[in-house]
Amino acid sequence: MKRVVVSVINDLSFDQRVDKVCSTLTNNGFDVLLIGRKLKESVPVSRDYQTSRINLLFTKGALFYAFFNLRLFFKLLFIKADVFHANDLDTLLANRWASKLRRKPLIYDSHEYFTGVPEIQGRPKVKKAWEKIEKSIFPKLKYIFTVNQSIADLYRTQYNIKVQVLRNVPKSDDLKKTKSRSDLGIPLDKKIVLVQGTGINIDRGIEELLEAIAIMENTVLYIVGSGDVLNQLKERSRAQDLKNKVVFVGKLPYTEMMQYTFNADVGVTLDKDTNINYRFSLPNKIFDYIKAGLPTLSSNLVELKKIINQYEIGAITMNHSPEEIKSSLIRIWEDENIFLQYKENTKKAAEELTWEKEVETLLEVYKNL
Repeated sequence: MKRVVVSVINDLSFDQRVDKVCSTLTNNGFDVLLIGRKLKESVPVSRDYQTSRINLLFTKGALFYAFFNLRLFFKLLFIKADVFHANDLDTLLANRWASKLRRKPLIYDSHEYFTGVPEIQGRPKVKKAWEKIEKSIFPKLKYIFTVNQSIADLYRTQYNIKVQVLRNVPKSDDLKKTKSRSDLGIPLDKKIVLVQGTGINIDRGIEELLEAIAIMENTVLYIVGSGDVLNQLKERSRAQDLKNKVVFVGKLPYTEMMQYTFNADVGVTLDKDTNINYRFSLPNKIFDYIKAGLPTLSSNLVELKKIINQYEIGAITMNHSPEEIKSSLIRIWEDENIFLQYKENTKKAAEELTWEKEVETLLEVYKNL
């Protein structure tokens, strides 16, 4: 049984993509160890594979990344391993050193166009450091995966190297609606608009969505998740024009979060084209909306537009003005026949967009190592 050591820089609690990869490898006969980091607020995890968390003195900045990779490197250097699997650029350096010294294969899974993330665009020294790390390693990699075709094409153009696509679609499991609106305290007589996830951040269009909800009747917005713009949203929601119109649920385990999704009318994903990473983003939430049978309102981004148009499961807002968002939402549900057709179309999309089908390319690589 081959031992696969998977590395990620988060604390393991809410990373659905990494969990699905690890579970799939385990179910296909590999011995898996997942390594992440430990935070003060980390909750215990129970998985069908081994997990390990690294304690660090630093939690952000250059010292955090340096010490994490240093500790990860020494851990990888001395544990039993047949394959190294690095998630994102912030774990790649340690994995590259370890795989080279131990002469073990390395698989790289890039969850985004890392050097294009907005957090480093105004920090030239930080961006240059990450670009230098990527350029020194990426062209030498043999097995690379990323989250959508647009980002794969960017990497191919930049490095002239094959990059395969592994979208973060849900498992075709029996996750069902088990709680009603009454169980969750959701109004029965309102249209429920929902946005979910751990990336409720600036430039994700949620501020404008809030303004749209303020000028809508009989509509309540549920925000289920976390992000750096939440405090600003909560402050705005206290105004009279949003009274009883916004509910903040907070971050929940996936199965609990999905109960809110099952009970909504429309799911929303409104990332803005403010940077190259957002331009080509394909948020996980759109696949969760599909799984829950929700019509989706999306911003006009290339990968989102592909899904919406291919399966005819919702509407695309052409800009982020509150009035346009309001009109787009109403357009989804004002014609009952169209609304029901969107919901029906999500069934076909859900049948095709399954993790079991998507992961075949990754398994093919592992079986041929």
